[in-house]
Amino acid sequence: MFFQRENPKPRTFEQRIDAAREAGFVSRQEGTGRVRLTRGRYSAILAEGHGGAPLLEAAGRLLGDDIAELTNGGYQMFFMTAAGKRAPALAEHLVELHAFEEDLREALGLGSLYNEALGTTSSKHLYDRVEERDDNTVKEPWRSVKADSAYARD
Repeated sequence: MFFQRENPKPRTFEQRIDAAREAGFVSRQEGTGRVRLTRGRYSAILAEGHGGAPLLEAAGRLLGDDIAELTNGGYQMFFMTAAGKRAPALAEHLVELHAFEEDLREALGLGSLYNEALGTTSSKHLYDRVEERDDNTVKEPWRSVKADSAYARD
């Protein structure tokens, strides 16, 4: 009982956004329960999750007013917006994005995973050899290109 620690009090979503503002991020409301935090040429969209914890919806480099997320093309890393605009990701961009994400996590009071702390990670992968991978359409295995071609047996 002599060394009893105080229980940490959970912070609300608004308190975490205020802490990010104090750390140098500029905030802007993006709709119901969503906030855009920007610093320099990098930005992130946060939504309020369970218990006031912020959920990172998107983070990346600003191309115009759109957030371009880091995408792995197999041969090169690039930033891609939802509208399809692309820009190559240079080494300096990756370092700046990593610093932005780490500072944002620290300001919001979020933990950092080991692989994220080592360097910049991307959640989108678009390899040129994999066609229609991200379309979310289920293909029937019995309907393949070979089955529909002239090589199919009757």
